[in-house]
Amino acid sequence: MKLIIATRKSKLAQVQTELVMDLLENKYKISSEKLLMDTLGDKILDKSLADIGGKGLFIKDIEKILLKGDADAAVHSMKDVPFEVPDMFEIAAVTLKNDVRDVFVAREWVHFKDLKNGAVIGTSSNRRAAQLKMLRDDIKVVPIRGNVQTRLRKMEEEKLDGIILAAAGLKRLNMENIITDYFSIEEMIPAVGQGALGIEVKKDNKNADLFRKLNNAESRKCVEAERSFMKALNGDCHSTLGAYAEIVNGKMKVLGFYEVNGKRIKKAVSGDIDDYVKLGETLAQNILEEGNEK
Repeated sequence: MKLIIATRKSKLAQVQTELVMDLLENKYKISSEKLLMDTLGDKILDKSLADIGGKGLFIKDIEKILLKGDADAAVHSMKDVPFEVPDMFEIAAVTLKNDVRDVFVAREWVHFKDLKNGAVIGTSSNRRAAQLKMLRDDIKVVPIRGNVQTRLRKMEEEKLDGIILAAAGLKRLNMENIITDYFSIEEMIPAVGQGALGIEVKKDNKNADLFRKLNNAESRKCVEAERSFMKALNGDCHSTLGAYAEIVNGKMKVLGFYEVNGKRIKKAVSGDIDDYVKLGETLAQNILEEGNEK
């Protein structure tokens, strides 16, 4: 038996899919192969994701392949997965989280704190842009889209002082050497699901159970806590929000960031691990209450 796993053509997407292929090989001695796809989100790079339908664009084209039965599963970055997954599909597994931090990549190896006044940083993420402004209000943020290699090229071509990327992606690409600075989680609260991979299947696929068994229970609960925070705020990939859940000493802590009425608010809650959905919802409510105070 050889399983077919659909993925985008970018180098990072392929590397992430190969991680899942290795899990299948190591756990079940089952071989698999990639079905490479260009999604609409990959093809249109001159417009913001918000203008063309959001990060769900990376997933919708791949779901069509799953629906037809041309692939058994698809591998996504969980930060790209909308909180509403169509009924016929499911996220069968969430993998162990990698490094969740965001990083600063400088064009001329100048540390973030040492950048000149008015330095120009590239990111198309509202979440990253808002938190950059909290760290240094003098910085100018410009949009930049594309895969890692495309963004690095644009940084050079447009003479940007630097760009913001996810540590997990660079580590998976063995490109840690280009990282100038790591932001702490408190400085730059990550995107919901950042660092984790999700394996999506059509619920009635005959091999769905194989993928369900790849689930990492702790990572899954952390990601679901983050996603419940996003859902409670009716957020999506354009929203100025971030969340990070972790399990420490048998308790779950959820850290959240959201912009309400022009106020940029960071708060945290903690509680029982099995209350992960409620923790995300409570955190959202606490932030909304503070944001709506006169």
